[in-house]
Amino acid sequence: MPRVFIPPQLRDLTGGNAELEIDGGSVREVVAALDSRYAGIAGRLCQRGELSPALQVSIDGTLSRRGLDAKVAAGSEVHFLPVFGGG
Repeated sequence: MPRVFIPPQLRDLTGGNAELEIDGGSVREVVAALDSRYAGIAGRLCQRGELSPALQVSIDGTLSRRGLDAKVAAGSEVHFLPVFGGG
């Protein structure tokens, strides 16, 4: 199962858990599985059926531009990261 790292601002929904093993073959499936276990987390990770524009997802150390459609392997590490702006 993929290992999912929960950002500090969402840990109130996971009982303080910083990392979890969650089943899923894509980021979308991982988010759905997270939401079934921790109701409301999908609403904080997503907007209008897509990954929130305030977040990026990193899979095995690589930022993905595919958002919720990104593939996740059984041993992957998935991080939800805040987007940093500026210039």
